[in-house]
Amino acid sequence: MKACFIEDFGGREKLKVADLPRPHAGEGEVLVRIHAAGVNPVDFKIREGWLKDLFPHRFPLILGWDLAGVVEAVGPNAGRFKPGDSVYAYARLPELQKGTYAEYMALPEGRLARKPNRLSMIEAASIPLTALTAYQALEAGRLQRGESVFILGASGGVGTFAVQLAAIRGARVIGLSSAKNSAYIKSLGADAAIDYERGDFIQSAGELLLEGADLVLDCRGGDTLARGMLCVRPGGRVVSIIEIVDAEDLKKRDVRFAYIFVEPNAQQLDHIRELIEGGRFRTHVSHTFSLDEAAKAHEQMETGHTRGKIVLQTA
Repeated sequence: MKACFIEDFGGREKLKVADLPRPHAGEGEVLVRIHAAGVNPVDFKIREGWLKDLFPHRFPLILGWDLAGVVEAVGPNAGRFKPGDSVYAYARLPELQKGTYAEYMALPEGRLARKPNRLSMIEAASIPLTALTAYQALEAGRLQRGESVFILGASGGVGTFAVQLAAIRGARVIGLSSAKNSAYIKSLGADAAIDYERGDFIQSAGELLLEGADLVLDCRGGDTLARGMLCVRPGGRVVSIIEIVDAEDLKKRDVRFAYIFVEPNAQQLDHIRELIEGGRFRTHVSHTFSLDEAAKAHEQMETGHTRGKIVLQTA
């Protein structure tokens, strides 16, 4: 099968596209013919070796954790799906080696959910990792109807979904983005947008959230997170998907901090599919590349200024 993989950590030049052995469905597994694979920031972080101490790994290492495709075969004691079923998945495995930048992948059937019918394969592949991250981050932040949430990086992959899920929960949503993306995040359900390029956003947030946000959801990290933490009310919550911070100052203000690294969850993907089928949830694919263009996809991802998602078409 054709696959995009690395044989050593490093820059985009390490990405290779060649034939590797086609996997087989083992006990409790499903073999998926992958039609499209989502591209996420974690992919280039793995490629660079930044996460090598966090996950066991073996080379050649096929990148990618998002997929949409069709069940090709099922292994022994795998009965939830049958050949021909359209599925999507956040396909992270305990060991980094078998990823979704390939024509086929075998994975435990519990990782898979049925693909939303109203989405193309490319659209469906853009959903799992980032939508689950947003879903689980809002769960960790205990966001309730009528509360306010300030989303840092609201126009990116996770932010796009967090805005929609927060609005569905009945929260007041404020998004931080560039001015060119303000109308976009409002169209997703944000009540207001703050331009991070115009002055100090802390003042703008204070004018919109007089007592501070009930929840600050960070999708940016760094200085943006440091300033965003000043926008939460005493007794509120801060959730970051980027980094763990020294929470001592937050504790003094009775602010709870949580860091989220997304976990596979097929039941949550089923719920997301229901929202999509009901017309309440959508995705935005800004760039589509072929498997041979994976280096270009990583180059775009590494700019840090992608609206929505990047997807590789593998079939």
